[in-house]
Amino acid sequence: MQTKIDLKTGLTTAEVEQRIATGQKNTPPPSLTRSTQQILRDNTLTLFNLINLILGMLIVTTGSYRNLLFLGVATFNTIIGIVQELREKHKIDQLSLLAESPLTVIRQQQRQVIVQGDIVRDDILFLSRGDQVPADSRVRQTDGLEVDESQLTGEAKPINKTVDSKLLSGSFIVSGQALVQVTAVGQQSFVAKLAHAAKQEKKLTSVLLDTINRIIKVLTFIIVPLGVALFISAYWQRGHLNHAILGTAAATIGMIPEGLVLLTSVALAVSALTLGRRQVLVRTLPAIEALARVDVLCLDKTGTITSGALTMSDLLPVAPYTKTQLEQALAQTVNTLNEDNPTAAALQAALPQLATWQKVQTMPFSSARKWSGVTFAEQGSFIIGAPEYVLHQLTPAQQELIAQHTAKGERVLCLARSQARLTADLPAKIEFWGLILLRDEIRPTAVKTFSYFATQDIAIKVISGDNPTTVANIAQRAGIADSTHFIDMHTQGETADFDQLIRDYTVFGRVSPTQKQQLIRAYQAAGHTVAMTGDGVNDVLALRQADCGVALASGSEAPKSVADFVLLDSNFDAMVHVLNEGRRVINNIEQVAALYLIKTIYSVVLGFVFIFLNQDYPFAPIQLTPIAALTVGIPSFFLAMAPNYQRITGYFMAKVMRTAVPAAALIVSYILFVHLLGGQLQLNHAQTSTLSVLLTGTVSFSALISITRPFNRWKSLLVGSLITAFILMFPLAGQFFSLISLFNWSLALIYLPLICASYPLFRGLQVLMEYFVIQRIHWR
Repeated sequence: MQTKIDLKTGLTTAEVEQRIATGQKNTPPPSLTRSTQQILRDNTLTLFNLINLILGMLIVTTGSYRNLLFLGVATFNTIIGIVQELREKHKIDQLSLLAESPLTVIRQQQRQVIVQGDIVRDDILFLSRGDQVPADSRVRQTDGLEVDESQLTGEAKPINKTVDSKLLSGSFIVSGQALVQVTAVGQQSFVAKLAHAAKQEKKLTSVLLDTINRIIKVLTFIIVPLGVALFISAYWQRGHLNHAILGTAAATIGMIPEGLVLLTSVALAVSALTLGRRQVLVRTLPAIEALARVDVLCLDKTGTITSGALTMSDLLPVAPYTKTQLEQALAQTVNTLNEDNPTAAALQAALPQLATWQKVQTMPFSSARKWSGVTFAEQGSFIIGAPEYVLHQLTPAQQELIAQHTAKGERVLCLARSQARLTADLPAKIEFWGLILLRDEIRPTAVKTFSYFATQDIAIKVISGDNPTTVANIAQRAGIADSTHFIDMHTQGETADFDQLIRDYTVFGRVSPTQKQQLIRAYQAAGHTVAMTGDGVNDVLALRQADCGVALASGSEAPKSVADFVLLDSNFDAMVHVLNEGRRVINNIEQVAALYLIKTIYSVVLGFVFIFLNQDYPFAPIQLTPIAALTVGIPSFFLAMAPNYQRITGYFMAKVMRTAVPAAALIVSYILFVHLLGGQLQLNHAQTSTLSVLLTGTVSFSALISITRPFNRWKSLLVGSLITAFILMFPLAGQFFSLISLFNWSLALIYLPLICASYPLFRGLQVLMEYFVIQRIHWR
């Protein structure tokens, strides 16, 4: 039996230290990033690193140590991947601390602010609406506490909690407040494990990484058997072990596009760091890509369209009550409720601080009810909420008055009284006392931000719990297209046709949390990629359902725990930067991926062809290094970081193959032609391999020029420098790379016409490939 801790005193410092010493301290929230050990392991212990290591050991047996240079490149790539991910981890961990909401605990007779990881067993915590329960607890004192346990139990409706009720870690407070005593922490709490699993249940996938990983998976089944077959063939036909090993190593190394995986991961990591500097916490790297593909953006009104800072503009009493009576009753109700939300803050700031009426009980605000209230000992029960939810019947004049003010963009609440004691259901008899008018200003940059999204073919939808007329008026002032098409979701029953609703309307008002989720699901079912922004506990279901969830740091802990992005300064304009970062990554990786797959495709084809030819493989491992570095590795890393904010069009594989297949086909054709001609002209292996390197580089540069267009000054400088370095390699470093001199007229008669024809031939093949892919296949 757990000892009950005094609610006013809480634990003493000595008791806290004793619990920490005995391991009764809570575990901090799970890190958003992998551990340092995981980063080192996952970047080092890869299949391709293992293949490279085995090839390196085989090359050592030949004594040709120059051909081990590829191991240095592979090692350098691995180090870059580790360093970049560690930098990303450090930055995201720092931002996570900023995004983590503090907790209020009672210790030493005082309220203290701590983080989740500092909670100990028996701590007395103060929880209110919007908080996530950090550890298994028991309610000691409550004021209308309602909890959402849907992540843990699947029960969508809020659950009322009374004194001695259990609270499960990971659930959310949707209404009321309470003092609770922690009953289980850390590994002792099985429910905590379920909560962490529930937080991570939405797994974002990267189309880029998934496509690349599929390619690698296919290559995994090709590389080993093809390498073995090539080695057996080379050794059996020519009986030269060292040549067989070097040729097989060169073919196998060429098949591995390991830099492509690294480049994609680094590009996403750099984007996360860039967004971090703009006060955007990226919780998962694939989310950057997911948002770039979004074509429907669903917004809550507060904090995105409007500033979120409400002000009370007027009170309109209903006869026979006076404005003074309305103000006094409202002040008593608001101050007694003492809620922590923008509406309550606006009313508290405008009303006098009165607290003389004796409270019997309270019913805090709930997103499902749309009202809150207090039962007083002598004055009866007062209720604050949306008129259409609170009042059973309005006169035509009252309806007209409400319509006039909502049409102006004002938020209209009402105050009503009942003689009955409040429960979760409204009393049957209610007296209408008057209207409360609130105004929420549009953010200064909202019009510009929404205009930009409109130019990017991203449809804006507004999903709000407020009156639809008010929300539609604000949306029109913010310049959101089709915002005159609005609907009151309160009028829609359980059999509502959500597919029809999303086709007919842009603004959805009086939306319940469950309806928000159903609207998101309907957009997804219609083939859209959906992003959702929110800052309240009523947005949690929709944020989890959306392809990409965005939370404001100024909001509750609940939405931040399930969102993919957290706007740390609650500035919605940062969404433009997130969108552009995602587009930059996708567009640039789509471009440079072709460079990596050119090498992979021609290596696989040549490996297969040379199994059946009685000739050595055209390359040595050392000769592939300058080709890979100058035509693939160096330019791809520069191009991947370039600004490129064009809209995403899809068809990743089609775009990649449009460049990779023609270039690889031309390289294979050139190499086979050189070997066929070499046999006729009695060229030796050194001559044919040098020509193969030259022509492979030439075609690769043709592909690089194609994907780099349109050129600007820095792109021209980059490509020009790489071509110059490639040309100078032959006279200056030819011996090191096992290349002979090109200053030979007999060789020049072969390579000069082929070099001149390479770009026109590549473009011709590209046009044919483009027609074939786009008109016939439509790869994605």
